[in-house]
Amino acid sequence: MELLQQADTWLFQIVNLYWVHPAADDLMVFLTKPRLSGHIFVLAALFMVVRRGWRGVAILLLSLLAVGLADWITSGVFKPLFQRTRPCFILEDCRLLVSQSRSWSFASSHASNSAAVASMIWIFFGRGLLVEKTFTGVMIVYAFLVAWSRMYVGVHYPSDILAGALVGVCCAAFVYTVFAWVVKNYGNQNGFRL
Repeated sequence: MELLQQADTWLFQIVNLYWVHPAADDLMVFLTKPRLSGHIFVLAALFMVVRRGWRGVAILLLSLLAVGLADWITSGVFKPLFQRTRPCFILEDCRLLVSQSRSWSFASSHASNSAAVASMIWIFFGRGLLVEKTFTGVMIVYAFLVAWSRMYVGVHYPSDILAGALVGVCCAAFVYTVFAWVVKNYGNQNGFRL
């Protein structure tokens, strides 16, 4: 376990100390703070509704359900269970670019939430027309950058990010699977399709 922690710390320091540039600092702070970049999710929600109408509203609700589940698992289950201290509080040479409260690190809810949204968008829009494929690609890149920003600003280890992203993808897959089962068994009688 000690070897894993050392590898995690080494990778974190590469991202946080060496793969940095002053021009990227503001972008990473922007990406890591929901009150600054949250409007991107609002624009994504508008795209869903405009593109698919009432079906887009259903996709939006499924995305919110996946985010809620992912956030509960990372913040409500994993963080209290593992109680891992954030790197900014235990590593001496850490570039901390945001103010951070004393909360646990494993797993990253930012990574899980953005991965849940990106995964749900991929499920419903990834095989659509070019504009939908482009939208899907943009949201996947956005989710990746949000997760990356958490290491860049100094508040999460790489394993926190990977675990959070995995939780987000799994939650989106779970919500979609349950939804598809309900539609298959009960919705087809009423002609409901996405």
